[in-house]
Amino acid sequence: MAYTTCTVPQGGKITIAAGKLQVPEQPIIPFIRGDGTGPDIWAASQRVFDAAVAQAYGGKRQVAWMEVFAGEESFKRFNNWLPDDTVAAFREFLVGIKGPLTTPIGGGIRSLNVALRQMLDLYVCLRPVQYFVGVPSPVKHPEKVDMVIFRENTEDIYAGIEWAGGTPEAQKVLDFLAKEYPKEFNKVRFGTQQRSEEFWKSVGATDVKNDVCVGIGLKTTSWSGTVRLIHSAIGYALKFKRRSVTIVHKGNIMKYTEGAFRDWGYEAAEKYFGDRVYTWAQWERTKKAQGEDAANAEQKAALGAGRLLIKDSIADIALQQVLTRPEDFDVIATLNLNGDYLSDALAAQVGGIGIAPGGNINYITGHAIFEATHGTAPKYAGKDQVNPGSVILSGEMMFRHLGWVEVADLILKGLNGAIASKRVTYDFARQMEGAEQVKCSEFASNIVAHF
Repeated sequence: MAYTTCTVPQGGKITIAAGKLQVPEQPIIPFIRGDGTGPDIWAASQRVFDAAVAQAYGGKRQVAWMEVFAGEESFKRFNNWLPDDTVAAFREFLVGIKGPLTTPIGGGIRSLNVALRQMLDLYVCLRPVQYFVGVPSPVKHPEKVDMVIFRENTEDIYAGIEWAGGTPEAQKVLDFLAKEYPKEFNKVRFGTQQRSEEFWKSVGATDVKNDVCVGIGLKTTSWSGTVRLIHSAIGYALKFKRRSVTIVHKGNIMKYTEGAFRDWGYEAAEKYFGDRVYTWAQWERTKKAQGEDAANAEQKAALGAGRLLIKDSIADIALQQVLTRPEDFDVIATLNLNGDYLSDALAAQVGGIGIAPGGNINYITGHAIFEATHGTAPKYAGKDQVNPGSVILSGEMMFRHLGWVEVADLILKGLNGAIASKRVTYDFARQMEGAEQVKCSEFASNIVAHF
């Protein structure tokens, strides 16, 4: 198609056939530099990417980078936070990468990142978490953390179905609940003027304007959204020979959303993967029919035969146990909000979100956007100081996703060597004994030197 805010470079399109990406020797890959520190980080990251591709393939392959725009830079250029061209480019060329973006304050798009995910139906937020030797960590054994989070990316409360307190829209929802579902409406603590007045009276307040002001959010969890997320997580675990998939949920309280996510997840595992997996739902059925010893023996035999274990954990317990017993977790499949908490909590154990990568993927259509998981850090913008690790590792994920594993392996080797050399950016240097602080660009050079 014709683009007005960006230019298409010479190269070929990535396509998908029979569920497998078809990647040309010179794929066109859209990228967004990002806001704040984004330009510094991108410059360092692109240098690492291009050097790794050149070394891996000796010039036979290279990336045709296509710059597209979103965020502050886009608003300055085009008076548009997210131009149609940008979405169209990611849609046409399938796979892209981006730095951190600023979301406008006030009206308009609630989140540029969420908007891109929903427009392209990128239903998986893939967040691998691993430890690099030498990275400062607040825990005793960060090397035990080796997990991959499959976070559902399009439903749950992140879908953004909300009504602001005190608005006519919120009042319509309250009126609907009061009329159609009075039992459920009674759970709304301050949903009427009478309840509001009773509250102010109870605290001794006088002359208070008694507006009914209740913010409302709608949480959605669908069978289809659940199945495609769980299917992707199990498929990944089997492909890469992981040990288990843990369904993390809060189904003990939210029974018809998060509880359904767990139940539908077990059903999907058994229906689509059969004797390649063993689920705790199977264990429960055997226990009920034959007793716990029989269930334990059945699970032991299944795992001994190489089956993948599918289990579940309540979210608050999981957040505790990924800290105290990280070796018990491998691949995690969870809903949107739980995944947000878990991925950042785990990132803190292995060096922080400054080096935490992320990818947003639709395994059915082939669309994917890999991205920095941290913010824009505007006070460091243009200073060539920050750690480019998040974008670099997101690029590593991208190349592995494309099947260019030689490039991905070189990036990991270079990053491991750079960290081990202790010539690192300030966030690491201030916590590593005997470290030399280097600039963002110099850290990139150090990574390349350790290929």
